[in-house]
Amino acid sequence: MRLGLWVLAGAVVAGVVLSVLKAWVDGRFRGKSEDDVERVTAAEVGAELGERATLLQFSSAFCAPCRATRRTLAEVEGMVDGVRHVELDAESHLELVRRLDILRTPTTLILDATGAVVKRASGAPRKPDVIAALAAAIDRQPS
Repeated sequence: MRLGLWVLAGAVVAGVVLSVLKAWVDGRFRGKSEDDVERVTAAEVGAELGERATLLQFSSAFCAPCRATRRTLAEVEGMVDGVRHVELDAESHLELVRRLDILRTPTTLILDATGAVVKRASGAPRKPDVIAALAAAIDRQPS
């Protein structure tokens, strides 16, 4: 076999592997360690945080998955009492984006009642995943 065919085959395999990996990771929530707690305040986002939890979404103007994420988070907000959905334009909040290490839009942060980041997802999350992540944030609340 020629070298060119080997290079082509390798490129195709690498593309398929990377596509599968991106699809598997995209929109999945991952937790934060207890030692690495970041907090977000109402003043930083320009809106009140939820009584029990906050769904903080970072979006950008031309982001198609951001619209789907907005709908999903708004539906979850309507389903769970004491939960607030706040959407921020990443470009308008660059200092917060840098501090929270937001690398792409949409990125969703699940905050507990104190503003601590409990979970985060890059990409458009599925509604069941949002609900499960939200349960983790609400369960952390002191009784």
